[in-house]
Amino acid sequence: MPDLPSPTTAAVDRRRFLGFVLGGATLVAAADLGLFETRASAQVPTLPQPAELYDLNDMLTDATRPTANLVTVAINKDGTASFALPRAEVGQGITTSTAMLIAEELALPVDKVHVTLAKARPELVWNQLTGGSNTTISTYTPIRVAAAVAMGALLDAAAIQLGDTVANLVAKGGVISAPDGSSVTYGELATLAASSTTRSVDVVLKDAADFAVIGKSHNRVDALAAVTGRKTFTTDLQVAGALPTMVCRAPTLNGSPTKILNRATVLAMPGVTDVVMIDTGIAVRARTFGQCIDAVRTLRAEWTPGSVGRDSDADIVAELKAAQLPIPALPTNPLAETIEQDLLFYFRSNSPLDTGSAVADVRSDRAEIWAGLKSPITAQEEIATALGLTPDAVTVHVVQAGGSFGRRLFFDAALEAAKISQKLGKPVKLMWHRADDARVGRAHPMALNRIRATVSGGEVVAFQQQHTSVETDYRHGLGELITDMAANLPTGNQGFAQTIFALTQEIPYNFGVVDQSVIETDERFNTGSMRNIYSPDVRTAAELMVDRLARKLGKDPYHFRKELLRNDRTRAVLDKVASVGSWGRAMPAGTAQGIAIHKEYKGTSACLVEIDCRPATVNRDIPHAVTGPRVTKVVYAIDAGLVVNPRGIEAQMQGGINDGIALALTSSLHLRDGYFLEASWDNYFYTRQWNTPPKVNVIVMPSDSGQPGGAGEAGVAATFAAVACAYARATGKTPTYFPINHHELSFTPKPTVPPIPQSPTNGLKLTY
Repeated sequence: MPDLPSPTTAAVDRRRFLGFVLGGATLVAAADLGLFETRASAQVPTLPQPAELYDLNDMLTDATRPTANLVTVAINKDGTASFALPRAEVGQGITTSTAMLIAEELALPVDKVHVTLAKARPELVWNQLTGGSNTTISTYTPIRVAAAVAMGALLDAAAIQLGDTVANLVAKGGVISAPDGSSVTYGELATLAASSTTRSVDVVLKDAADFAVIGKSHNRVDALAAVTGRKTFTTDLQVAGALPTMVCRAPTLNGSPTKILNRATVLAMPGVTDVVMIDTGIAVRARTFGQCIDAVRTLRAEWTPGSVGRDSDADIVAELKAAQLPIPALPTNPLAETIEQDLLFYFRSNSPLDTGSAVADVRSDRAEIWAGLKSPITAQEEIATALGLTPDAVTVHVVQAGGSFGRRLFFDAALEAAKISQKLGKPVKLMWHRADDARVGRAHPMALNRIRATVSGGEVVAFQQQHTSVETDYRHGLGELITDMAANLPTGNQGFAQTIFALTQEIPYNFGVVDQSVIETDERFNTGSMRNIYSPDVRTAAELMVDRLARKLGKDPYHFRKELLRNDRTRAVLDKVASVGSWGRAMPAGTAQGIAIHKEYKGTSACLVEIDCRPATVNRDIPHAVTGPRVTKVVYAIDAGLVVNPRGIEAQMQGGINDGIALALTSSLHLRDGYFLEASWDNYFYTRQWNTPPKVNVIVMPSDSGQPGGAGEAGVAATFAAVACAYARATGKTPTYFPINHHELSFTPKPTVPPIPQSPTNGLKLTY
């Protein structure tokens, strides 16, 4: 597909752009990108799949272009720069990378760039959604253009002040100097450079060869605050009158209260100020969260049946099997042989360490909300509708959050807090208990994955993959009300599922006829697009089949992949991990290497792992709940195009590696009799210290690309797949379900009445 010039081309070259100096008291500059940027051609030797021509990131980025000029960089009187980022910082480090982009174009130290999070701005439309590893891809140029416009205005003002030409001036560290030694600071120029009118200007971005900040490793700007406990999350906010609030929930998933049986008793408890019934439970407001917990544990109520009745895992598996469709038959070939594979992926929790929380102050004519939100415009509009207000009467502040994993695309806690505040007529600071997050929070859907591969004449001639899943909820839309409403229409969410699957999934090998499809069913669960959406399950199933095909054809798994890959960048990362990880080295029985690749979001990666499945090597001093295979080594290589902060990419991959290990070996939710058994981190077995690999090597590949690729979710799928392949090679048996420990319930479930478990008195005695 050749590149087509945009009809609204405004660039003279790849670094020249149009921007605006906006009217205001101090200097404010913005970018106008329009739709003029072009994308590189996808050059593949066989018929490409949709995601290779136009993927989810293309769609998300194109959606941001019409409002790209609405992001601004301001120069303050103290010489610092300010930027309100219309995305959510949830631990992925985008406030750091954004500060680096601005610092580059302004010739400022990174610590003099202050990046905050923008409140909900409906005028941005699709430009305030955080997801799909799209933040750096879509904001890379607009932010740099806005900063470059500001730099140009500062230089123009400095030329007048210093009596010299712009060409003779040098900007460094917040000071602009002339050849004669005279100088002026950015702070002194902030007002002088401001414009009373809005005017268009041409800017030229710095050439990559001149980068002094971009591409250099930088510590996170919030690291010190995080490790010293000074970083502010939602529950740290002090909003006048907002008291701690928690919710007593039904003993089954999504049940609603019909009657409170002991309201007077609870109201008489120390610190309790209010008890009120809402659609999702019974809210308790008190002086402290500890008093809230005591009150919730004391509450007794009558409840409606939950949305899934008394169903358990086996019922949902049967439902998914019934929803599967026959894989389309290919023309009969008597010389062909078919290999089939069925894998089951159980429910997994999307819960981050920072549980659902929000502060809400709802009055009769207005409302103000504070929460960690990745789709704040949708939140603002949905909350306004629920409260009977207009969207402009609802102010939604975006607060930094401790993790997301797709969870914060939804605003369940914010909506719940708003409803409680409206009903009480008082401000509330809502916090979900850990048990709330596990039992009624968003979960990654259970899914079945079926593959049929056809081999003939020593070659793979067809690869057909069908993914049948509990519905993935996309009712947050693309971050605003129109697509939110579209997803809520009958079959609307199915349309989103089909589109997102097609724009994210691909088989990057020469496998002849390739077909991938998705079927989604069952709307009763609270689900969300956990990291990488479909890719961890779909890629793991595909890579396990690739290993089986290699074995069938008598080929080494690494060389088989290398021969059939259609993408040179993917082949390069595969070669890198094979070389650095010493692929093929002799290993003891019961141990093995696994290798896998993943290509998505303009980036590509490969992972090599080593696993130890020998029972004798498992540490029996660790409780049986968490024993099992251990990944002992990971080598991970990623080509994410132009990398803004290599250290940030490395940290992201390390997190994704641990996610992938957890998905393969230990972490899942058990559905029993209408509710999930897990209720905290002591029985939800995310990767722990004992089974974290002692050797992890993340390699950020060099790239001559002028544009960033997505990296936020890249670490998960290839790691999950590599661990699965290593496990199959070490045990001599391909797993049929994940995680592999799911069928061993090795903990005592906490009760559902009361819904909140008793707090430990000595955390050192807990089983981890």
